[in-house]
Amino acid sequence: MVSGAALRDVGAFLRAHYTELILPIWRGPGFNPELHLPFEAVSSSDHSPLPPTRYRAMACARQLFVFSQAGDLKHATRLFDSLRRYFEDQQHGGWFYSVDADGKPKECRKDLYTHAFVIFATAEYARQSGSHEALAVLEQTAELVETRFAVGEHTPGLLNATMSEDFSVVVDAPLQNPLMHLTEAWLAAGAATGSHVFDERLLTLAGAIAQTFIDPTTNCIAELPIGSLGNRLEPGHQFEWYFLVFGSAHPAFVTTGLHASLTEAFEFARRYGVDPETGGVCAAVDAQGEMLDATQRIWAQTEYLRALATHDSVDDALLRREIVRFRNRFLHPQGWHECLSPQGAVVRAELPSTTPYHLATAFAALP
Repeated sequence: MVSGAALRDVGAFLRAHYTELILPIWRGPGFNPELHLPFEAVSSSDHSPLPPTRYRAMACARQLFVFSQAGDLKHATRLFDSLRRYFEDQQHGGWFYSVDADGKPKECRKDLYTHAFVIFATAEYARQSGSHEALAVLEQTAELVETRFAVGEHTPGLLNATMSEDFSVVVDAPLQNPLMHLTEAWLAAGAATGSHVFDERLLTLAGAIAQTFIDPTTNCIAELPIGSLGNRLEPGHQFEWYFLVFGSAHPAFVTTGLHASLTEAFEFARRYGVDPETGGVCAAVDAQGEMLDATQRIWAQTEYLRALATHDSVDDALLRREIVRFRNRFLHPQGWHECLSPQGAVVRAELPSTTPYHLATAFAALP
């Protein structure tokens, strides 16, 4: 039997690695001191920044969340100011996708994924700092998302994934991943503001997810609306959804049936998506559990850990074993392995600025 102290010790190792190694990278060599923006990625060997071609609003927002959660409000404020300075579209509203290496707007489309992270990050920044400006940004962005990304009155709660710069043209129809992160954002915004409006938004969105993306064979949440050609199931997203639904215990998920669906989706993802020998989580399977993409990405591993930490039937010994396997497989003295093959070969070597968000959220859920 594993003691509670032994479980806490391995969790403490992950948090120490994160606090003492990962965060300093993004305060130091991973941060452009001239533009006050995080570089997209740094080298895993010496943490030198990769030559920038762009800076994404989503990456800046994720780093805003990371440093807000860590209590480093000085750095978080720099990031919040940069988010507004570079990415806020004063003409059409909303947030540009990216700016170029000189900080000028580059990709000007409006994508839901970015807007969800702006809401999520400003909620955490407001909660930690008490910033009224951040709350105003949160509210404005939430209202814009509801109105400018909406599919139409016949499908309440369903939102397009990408719009043109002025929101006049639908570029991409609804996709699971942006809607999942908007779910995360509504939960964070509700906690930060105490407003019941976000409960209503969450109920409407959860209902749209249940009607549009639940695979009837597996009860997993698919990447594309059910019936779409080339659809797939990502085990990492089943674990991520499981944490959002069970970790929050929000009644909207029971009402809409997502609570019941994710119970089965968790088991499916563990059965077909996790390598029993290494604990590695594959990227994608089909509805029969056949492998579509065997690549193991660190974000999926972190979601697996926090889903296990949330699951009532997972005992301390199993959770500790998986934390140790994650530590040994994905972490190293210079940082982490972003992507591995099933055999453990490094598929992607650099350290992206977006990954600390996954580390932070997972480690916060561990004992």
